[in-house]
Amino acid sequence: MTTDTLTPTEQLAFSFLRTNARPVKPRTRGVTEIRGPYYTAMGPRYLRDVLETMGDHVDALKFAGGSFTLMPERALSEIIEVAHEHDVLVSTGGFIEHVLTRGPGATDRYIDEAARLGFDILEISAGFISIPTDDILRLVERVQHAGLKAKPEVGIQFGAGGATTPEELEQEGTRDVGYAIDLARRCIDAGAYMVMIESEGITEEVETWRTDVVATIARELGLEKVMFEAADPEVFGWYVKNYGPDVNLFVDHSQIVQLECLRRGIWGTKSLWGRVLTYRPDHDGEGVTR
Repeated sequence: MTTDTLTPTEQLAFSFLRTNARPVKPRTRGVTEIRGPYYTAMGPRYLRDVLETMGDHVDALKFAGGSFTLMPERALSEIIEVAHEHDVLVSTGGFIEHVLTRGPGATDRYIDEAARLGFDILEISAGFISIPTDDILRLVERVQHAGLKAKPEVGIQFGAGGATTPEELEQEGTRDVGYAIDLARRCIDAGAYMVMIESEGITEEVETWRTDVVATIARELGLEKVMFEAADPEVFGWYVKNYGPDVNLFVDHSQIVQLECLRRGIWGTKSLWGRVLTYRPDHDGEGVTR
C-alpha cells in the first residue's frame, strides 16, 4: 500500500469538520506503534478489522513477549501480510534479550529468521540483561545488514519489564539520564531507525513521573528519532498535551482510536479537548491529511 492509496480527506465521514493536520504514511513524525498479541490474542481477521477502519493512523505493529513463537508460521505470515497490505510495519518487540542468553549463534539465526518471515523492525532491548554499548552497536549493524530496521530500546531503569513493582524497581536503582541519551545518540549515529524510550522508571511503576527525564531526552535528541512507550491513556494524553500531536508513541492496539482523537484535536479529557492544535500550510515539505 502506498501513500496515494490512503483515504482521501473528501472520502472521510464528516469531512467538512476541521481536524488537526497529520502527515500521511510513511510518516517521520507523529508515528503510532500499536501492541499486537500479548495481553489478548490477535489473529489476522481481528487485525484486518482494526486496520480497515484505523489503518491510516497506525504506522507499526509490535509483537510482545515473543508471542510470535507460539503461532503456526502460516498464521504469523498472514498477520504480517495483513499489516503490510495497510502500509503498517511489523516489529519483533524486545524478544532479543531472551535470545541473547542462548548465545551468538541463536541470535544470528533469530535475526535472519525475522527477516525471512517478513518482519520490518527488530527491537534491541535490554531490560533484564546488561549489554555493553559496543555490543548494542554491533547488534544495530547486524540487524541492518539483514535488511531490517534496528530499533534499540533505552531507559533509565534497571530491571525494567515484567510488571515489576515500584518497590522492587527502587531497589534496583536507575541510571543517569545522560547514559540513556549517549546510548541513544550513538545508536542513531549508527543508523538506527528509531529509539524506543522505556517507560518504566519514567511514567510506569513509579511513585512520581520523571517528567524531567522526558524533557531532557526531548531537548537533547529531538522528537523525530525517539518513540515513547505510553501504553496508558493518562500517559499518552500527557505526551500529546506537552509535546503536541507529532510525538511518536507506542500504545496498546485497543487505544489507537483514543490516541488519534487526541492527535486530531477532536475529543479528549477536559485538559485536552480543543487545546491540541496545529498550523500546517498546504506545502510544508511533507504530505498532510486534514
